[in-house]
Amino acid sequence: MDEETHPVEPGAERVVCARCGTAAHGGTAPPTWSCSVENGRRHYLCDDCARAHIRAIESRLDSAWW
Repeated sequence: MDEETHPVEPGAERVVCARCGTAAHGGTAPPTWSCSVENGRRHYLCDDCARAHIRAIESRLDSAWW
């Protein structure tokens, strides 16, 4: 799997931002989106949300703290 684009597996749900709900176009998360794994689930953040929460992301704070 390409770690930059994180393609969606067949039959999987579409990729949406976990904060604002923006949907990724083309079935993959763009390289500008952030991806994290919380409680065994993959979470994506669009570039706007990732930029707004970059300090919390870099500090590895759980998204519940933002």
